[in-house]
Amino acid sequence: MNDNPLLELKAIGQHVWLDNLSRNLLREGDLQRLIDDDGVDGVTSNPAIFAKAIAGSPHYHDDLQRLRRQRLSPEACYEALIIADIRAAAAMLQPAYAASNGETGYVSLEVSPHLAHDVAGTVAAAQRLHLAVGCPNLLIKVPGTPAGIAAFEQLTGAGLRVNVTLIFSLAQYEAVAQAYLRGARTWLQAGGAAGQLRSVASVFLSRVDTLVDQRLAAIATPLARVLMGRSGVALAKCCYHRYLELFHGEPFAALAEAGVRPQTPLWASTGCKNPAYSDVLYVEALIGPQTINTLPEATLAAFRAHGQALDRLLDGVVKAHGHIVALAGQGIDLDAVGEELQADGLQLFAEAHDQLLAALTAP
Repeated sequence: MNDNPLLELKAIGQHVWLDNLSRNLLREGDLQRLIDDDGVDGVTSNPAIFAKAIAGSPHYHDDLQRLRRQRLSPEACYEALIIADIRAAAAMLQPAYAASNGETGYVSLEVSPHLAHDVAGTVAAAQRLHLAVGCPNLLIKVPGTPAGIAAFEQLTGAGLRVNVTLIFSLAQYEAVAQAYLRGARTWLQAGGAAGQLRSVASVFLSRVDTLVDQRLAAIATPLARVLMGRSGVALAKCCYHRYLELFHGEPFAALAEAGVRPQTPLWASTGCKNPAYSDVLYVEALIGPQTINTLPEATLAAFRAHGQALDRLLDGVVKAHGHIVALAGQGIDLDAVGEELQADGLQLFAEAHDQLLAALTAP
């Protein structure tokens, strides 16, 4: 057995991606060390991550001053800064991308959160960013809103590679997966190459427990207390069960035969927010093949230090479905919770995006 449990995950078939990107990581060697030593083979980003990165690193200063002298719009200035980081990360991940024949080695770049309810705007922004970055191992991130899912289907039908983010419920996951099936069929019918397509579905976990636990604590029945701290893992297991039904069953069979890759489930929001729970809660319980776990640095370090790499993703799937039924019996509809959390997530990203643009225009 390998001394580093992060490397054991790859042997099981799970990829580890880093849920962070900054010039500190790029220029001080930290990302390359994570790739070399821990087997990290992907990077995810979002507006909040970039806001923190640009505010907290001296490595942006010279570029920022140069861009301000060019009198670019705040949005253009922001994109110029982050596209440089995306390209640098993509170059570091290129060996993993090449070695896996496009299975992994991706970096994700999100469209503006203000486009979350604009199908045409999301499609246009995704296509523009795809061309601006110019790297094959780029995933454009779009939200799992109804408009985002419609845009995702169009983008898949045009051969773009997409990370659908902010999925908080089984209903949202189902809609995203079905959109991939439709978009892939459109792409093939238009003569597109099956191997061109790549997509991941990012299911957010810790935020689900944070909100559900608050409501269970208010209910305060013995059963409610038993149900606390289990909703995020239950959601992920139910999504994975549905993934197997869809992508290893009849709905995907013809596409698989044509050579299209399944859409991979990705576990996001995996940093545990409740100190009473294990700091590797959303890693150890969700290890399984054909999945991705995107980890913040603290969670990655915690799993490296004391994690156990065992294939557990299919353990307790029946109990996971039962957990959702039990929540409903307590008056908590997990699909409704998902809609609320998605709206909250969009607002947080929009606020981070706007604060960053305001800071970029400051003297």
